[in-house]
Amino acid sequence: MYNEKLFLTPQEILDKEFKVDAKGYRPQEVDKFLDMVIRDYTEFASIIKKLQNENKMLNDDNAKLKAEYRKLKNIIDSANESTATGSNSGSSKNNFNNVDLLKRISNLEKVVYGKEE
Repeated sequence: MYNEKLFLTPQEILDKEFKVDAKGYRPQEVDKFLDMVIRDYTEFASIIKKLQNENKMLNDDNAKLKAEYRKLKNIIDSANESTATGSNSGSSKNNFNNVDLLKRISNLEKVVYGKEE
Protein backbone atom coordinates (compact mmCIF):
# COMPACT_ATOMS: atom_id res chain seq x y z
CA MET A 1 0.00 0.00 0.00
CA TYR A 2 2.46 2.67 1.15
CA ASN A 3 5.48 0.69 0.00
CA GLU A 4 4.86 1.77 -3.59
CA LYS A 5 5.46 5.40 -2.56
CA LEU A 6 8.76 4.73 -0.79
CA PHE A 7 11.97 4.93 -2.74
CA LEU A 8 14.40 3.33 -0.31
CA THR A 9 14.45 0.56 2.24
CA PRO A 10 16.39 0.87 5.49
CA GLN A 11 18.93 -1.63 4.13
CA GLU A 12 19.47 0.41 0.94
CA ILE A 13 20.12 3.49 3.07
CA LEU A 14 22.54 1.53 5.24
CA ASP A 15 24.41 0.14 2.22
CA LYS A 16 24.70 3.49 0.40
CA GLU A 17 28.29 4.44 -0.41
CA PHE A 18 29.26 8.07 -1.01
CA LYS A 19 32.15 9.19 -3.17
CA VAL A 20 34.78 11.03 -1.17
CA ASP A 21 36.90 13.75 -2.68
CA ALA A 22 39.18 16.39 -1.24
CA LYS A 23 36.36 18.83 -0.46
CA GLY A 24 33.66 16.26 0.38
CA TYR A 25 31.53 15.86 3.45
CA ARG A 26 32.87 14.33 6.63
CA PRO A 27 32.07 10.62 6.48
CA GLN A 28 31.29 10.49 10.23
CA GLU A 29 28.63 13.19 9.87
CA VAL A 30 27.07 11.46 6.87
CA ASP A 31 27.04 8.11 8.71
CA LYS A 32 25.50 9.65 11.82
CA PHE A 33 22.79 11.35 9.78
CA LEU A 34 22.05 8.19 7.78
CA ASP A 35 21.78 6.22 11.02
CA MET A 36 19.06 8.63 12.14
CA VAL A 37 17.31 8.29 8.77
CA ILE A 38 17.44 4.49 9.03
CA ARG A 39 15.93 4.55 12.54
CA ASP A 40 13.13 6.84 11.40
CA TYR A 41 12.51 4.85 8.24
CA THR A 42 12.36 1.58 10.20
CA GLU A 43 9.90 3.15 12.65
CA PHE A 44 7.73 4.41 9.78
CA ALA A 45 7.69 0.95 8.22
CA SER A 46 6.68 -0.55 11.57
CA ILE A 47 3.90 2.01 12.05
CA ILE A 48 2.58 1.43 8.53
CA LYS A 49 2.49 -2.35 9.04
CA LYS A 50 0.71 -1.95 12.39
CA LEU A 51 -1.86 0.44 10.89
CA GLN A 52 -2.47 -1.85 7.92
CA ASN A 53 -3.13 -4.78 10.28
CA GLU A 54 -5.42 -2.65 12.44
CA ASN A 55 -7.26 -1.42 9.35
CA LYS A 56 -7.80 -4.99 8.16
CA MET A 57 -9.16 -6.03 11.58
CA LEU A 58 -11.52 -3.04 11.67
CA ASN A 59 -12.76 -3.78 8.14
CA ASP A 60 -13.39 -7.41 9.12
CA ASP A 61 -15.28 -6.31 12.26
CA ASN A 62 -17.29 -3.83 10.22
CA ALA A 63 -18.26 -6.53 7.71
CA LYS A 64 -19.36 -8.86 10.53
CA LEU A 65 -21.46 -6.13 12.15
CA LYS A 66 -23.09 -5.25 8.84
CA ALA A 67 -23.92 -8.92 8.27
CA GLU A 68 -25.44 -9.20 11.75
CA TYR A 69 -27.37 -5.99 11.15
CA ARG A 70 -28.84 -7.38 7.90
CA LYS A 71 -29.69 -10.67 9.60
CA LEU A 72 -31.51 -8.94 12.46
CA LYS A 73 -33.31 -6.60 10.08
CA ASN A 74 -34.52 -9.60 8.06
CA ILE A 75 -35.73 -11.28 11.27
CA ILE A 76 -37.66 -8.16 12.25
CA ASP A 77 -39.13 -7.77 8.77
CA SER A 78 -40.27 -11.39 8.69
CA ALA A 79 -41.63 -11.11 12.26
CA ASN A 80 -43.54 -7.97 11.32
CA GLU A 81 -44.97 -9.69 8.24
CA SER A 82 -46.07 -12.74 10.23
CA THR A 83 -47.57 -10.54 12.94
CA ALA A 84 -49.48 -8.50 10.39
CA THR A 85 -50.83 -11.59 8.60
CA GLY A 86 -51.12 -13.94 11.60
CA SER A 87 -53.36 -14.07 14.61
CA ASN A 88 -52.97 -11.98 17.75
CA SER A 89 -52.05 -14.96 19.93
CA GLY A 90 -48.67 -14.36 21.49
CA SER A 91 -48.56 -10.81 20.13
CA SER A 92 -47.34 -9.55 23.51
CA LYS A 93 -44.34 -11.90 23.30
CA ASN A 94 -43.70 -10.94 19.65
CA ASN A 95 -43.82 -7.26 20.55
CA PHE A 96 -41.27 -7.84 23.32
CA ASN A 97 -39.01 -9.73 20.90
CA ASN A 98 -39.43 -7.00 18.30
CA VAL A 99 -38.50 -4.29 20.79
CA ASP A 100 -35.44 -6.27 21.82
CA LEU A 101 -34.43 -6.78 18.18
CA LEU A 102 -35.01 -3.11 17.39
CA LYS A 103 -32.75 -2.11 20.28
CA ARG A 104 -30.03 -4.47 19.05
CA ILE A 105 -30.33 -3.13 15.50
CA SER A 106 -30.19 0.43 16.80
CA ASN A 107 -27.00 -0.35 18.71
CA LEU A 108 -25.49 -2.04 15.65
CA GLU A 109 -26.36 0.98 13.49
CA LYS A 110 -24.57 3.21 15.96
CA VAL A 111 -21.46 1.07 15.78
CA VAL A 112 -21.51 0.41 12.03
CA TYR A 113 -22.59 3.79 10.78
CA GLY A 114 -21.37 5.94 13.66
CA LYS A 115 -24.81 7.33 14.43
CA GLU A 116 -25.04 9.21 17.72
CA GLU A 117 -28.35 10.15 19.27
